[in-house]
Amino acid sequence: MFDLGIYGSGLIVALALALGGWLLSTPLKNAGIADSLWPVFFVLLSITYVLSAPDPNGRAWLVFFLVCLWGARLGTYITRRNWGESEDRRYRAMRAANDPGFWWKSLYLVFGLQGLLAWVISLPLLAALLGQAPPGWLDGAAASLWLLGLGFEAVGDRQLARFKAQPQNAGRVMDRGLWRYTRHPNYFGEACLWWGFFLFALAAGGWWSIVSPVLMTWLLLRVSGVSLLEQDIGERRPGYREYIECTNAFIPGPPRRPAHHERPETPK
Repeated sequence: MFDLGIYGSGLIVALALALGGWLLSTPLKNAGIADSLWPVFFVLLSITYVLSAPDPNGRAWLVFFLVCLWGARLGTYITRRNWGESEDRRYRAMRAANDPGFWWKSLYLVFGLQGLLAWVISLPLLAALLGQAPPGWLDGAAASLWLLGLGFEAVGDRQLARFKAQPQNAGRVMDRGLWRYTRHPNYFGEACLWWGFFLFALAAGGWWSIVSPVLMTWLLLRVSGVSLLEQDIGERRPGYREYIECTNAFIPGPPRRPAHHERPETPK
């Protein structure tokens, strides 16, 4: 179900949160606050949609719970990780490229853009929270995919946090646990989550919301995820080049042997 009025009210909520985040970040000179706000957008958008729904069914309340669970976990993790730290290098680079005046340019370059993206990506939530189709097997598939995504994201984040907390691992490459099978288990998990939300939407008749998981997957692979993170990580962690040779970038798979470890063929 698509309701332009309810969806439009979601845009107002998203932009209001973006404005609030910008106002908070300006005196702190830290645009990295945007990272903590990302899951909050979807929780507030879900609240807006479910409160506007005429008669939320079981699917709607399940999706609402899953959004809140995901948002609470991810928001807490990011906030704890960044608490007391200086502005992330991504935002420092953006600040350097857009000074003078980054303090006000960040309103639309960071926070406004983030709010708009969250609003567009929230389409499956709108469909699932407003749809009235009875639950079926597709909802079971959606829940299974969603749980797989949450598992990869939460376990991957936990493993990386424990790895970084050990001083002897400074400058080393994390290649253990889930990170042995994919270089970005958290990003893979995030993609699975949103394809799961789309399946909930599809079960509710919201096939048109497919733009959301496609956009999210593209962002994770080509924009703010894998591509951005790996631009210079090989310079900061020399072992990362070999890690790339051995490990899939996104979809988990068995580790490979580095090319230089392969034995040459014996001359005949």
